Amino acid sequence: MDAKNGTAAKQRPGAQHGPGAQQARKIHAHVTGWGRYVPSQVLSNADLERMVDTNDEWIVTRTGIRERRVAAADETTASMGAVAALRAIHAAGISPKDIDLILLATLTPDYWMPSTAALVKEAIGNDKAAAMDVAAACSGFVYGFATAQAWIESGLAKHVLVIGAELLTRFLDYTDRGTCILFGDGAGAAVLSASTEPGGALGIELTTEPQGAYMIWLPAGGAKSPPSAETIARGEHYIRMEGKETYRFATKTLASTALESVRKSGLQPDDIRLFIPHQANIRIIEAVAKGLDLPMDRMFTNVDKYGNTSAASVPIAMAEAVNEGHVEVGDRITIVAFGAGFTSGAVTIEWTADPARGQAADAAIDPSDVHVRLPVDWDSVDPIPPALAELMNRPGSVDVPLDDVVPGEPQTVSRV
Repeated sequence: MDAKNGTAAKQRPGAQHGPGAQQARKIHAHVTGWGRYVPSQVLSNADLERMVDTNDEWIVTRTGIRERRVAAADETTASMGAVAALRAIHAAGISPKDIDLILLATLTPDYWMPSTAALVKEAIGNDKAAAMDVAAACSGFVYGFATAQAWIESGLAKHVLVIGAELLTRFLDYTDRGTCILFGDGAGAAVLSASTEPGGALGIELTTEPQGAYMIWLPAGGAKSPPSAETIARGEHYIRMEGKETYRFATKTLASTALESVRKSGLQPDDIRLFIPHQANIRIIEAVAKGLDLPMDRMFTNVDKYGNTSAASVPIAMAEAVNEGHVEVGDRITIVAFGAGFTSGAVTIEWTADPARGQAADAAIDPSDVHVRLPVDWDSVDPIPPALAELMNRPGSVDVPLDDVVPGEPQTVSRV
């Protein structure tokens, strides 16, 4: 009882008193819900052959990508994120109103302000959560996941919704074969919930190496170079990437970041049932497996179907891995990502939720029932890039020799 007013004192989730209370009230962050959404429109390598000097064999050999998804004109980062979020909430068996914090990772927000997380909050019917965006590029979902874990373990929140959502196809130069073949659209989400039961999220490793800041970037649109006729004419609102340097750094950093997360969990790579890496390039994933001295069947991949969906990549892959039966209760998995900045992050998780709940959530949430409120008295232009809109009207394909942009194999990461 409260000594001043005689009422029962409000406790954090799991709080107890008496001998051993300090150990008993330790709060763990469990993944209780997961969901994903990808647009129905498929952009295949054959389609890209009609737009830019490339071919299917070259793309598959060097990236592993066969197709990617493209959002429709009425779809946005917020609308895709909201669908994935509602599926994750349904899988968790809670109401949207139970969410205390919404973290949305993206490098393609609907607007620079308000946050896309705020739009998702309204769309899912939540009226109490704090909501904010996370800017860590392809590592954004993992950064958001680690933040959610910290909020829960500190007692600040009981249920946290973490979303990765991207609409990258509207930021690509479809004359640049080095970038336009790589990226696609989609969203994934997870609900983390407080529990005094052991398991859930374990070791975290996050890094940032600013020397790579201009290896993957959008040159214009920010305060340093605001939008203007000149920046548009120079094509400075498209993603630019130095492929060789990014590949070299990613292969090294993904493996070392994953390994450190596993170590912080008190485990070894052999203890991990499945690694779920950022789906950027099959060669990078193969290099991570080699760096950890593990077979490829311990690496979940779906890069062939969706390409690189940046912050959405890991949650889409995690949801798909669980729903397809690759993860069971008691398994340990490690999610790991690398992105612009250069950021990287990994979290090792002991899975405690019934995998069957994910498929039920997919069936329960119809994307056509999810709506993001639009601004009043504002007419937007058609957001689909002209190169995509004209795709089906451009006959023929090309088959030209292309140089390999990928350097040699990486060294094995030390496991000592």
